[in-house]
Amino acid sequence: MQQRFTLIVGLGNPGAEYAQTRHNAGFWFVDALAEKYNGRFSSNKKLRAEIAEISIQSMRVRLLKPQTFMNLSGEAVITAANYFKIEPEQILVAYDEIDFEPGKIRLKFNGGHAGHNGIRNIIAHLGRNFWRLRIGVGHPGEQSKVVSHVLKRASGSDAEAIMTTITRGIDVLPTLIKDGAERAQLILHTDDHHGN
Repeated sequence: MQQRFTLIVGLGNPGAEYAQTRHNAGFWFVDALAEKYNGRFSSNKKLRAEIAEISIQSMRVRLLKPQTFMNLSGEAVITAANYFKIEPEQILVAYDEIDFEPGKIRLKFNGGHAGHNGIRNIIAHLGRNFWRLRIGVGHPGEQSKVVSHVLKRASGSDAEAIMTTITRGIDVLPTLIKDGAERAQLILHTDDHHGN
């Protein structure tokens, strides 16, 4: 069954000081995706986001980087969904997942926010029925350290593991679009490479 993704959203915080932080793994994903498929991001004031357009498997896909800061991501997503007439089921959101080690990536549909402020805000605006690509960035071990952990640069080996999973996520997109989610999940979820 073909999966129609017409909008792929990467979550992160705008600004140079956040660019290399774990919390921006979603931005890393769509940046790498744009690079692979020759997309160019440009600022869209109306959508309060940066937007690019690419073609995967002959399908036109828009890439979105909300510029609202993480906890207001839903505002840019719902504005884009309404503007381009895109259903929640056609949206894939890529973001950092602290419950996974760097090197692990998961694709899922629906669900809660598990404390992620960007996802919480998207659910508030859009509902739960969208796809998520969860990119492992590791957990600091204590709840009180989570914020400083995700707003810190990833160490060399962690950054490498995160970028490896991002590449795997990008590589599986044509399969996801052509053969559907189950096939893509099978490939993605049985090929974990954990960084130590």
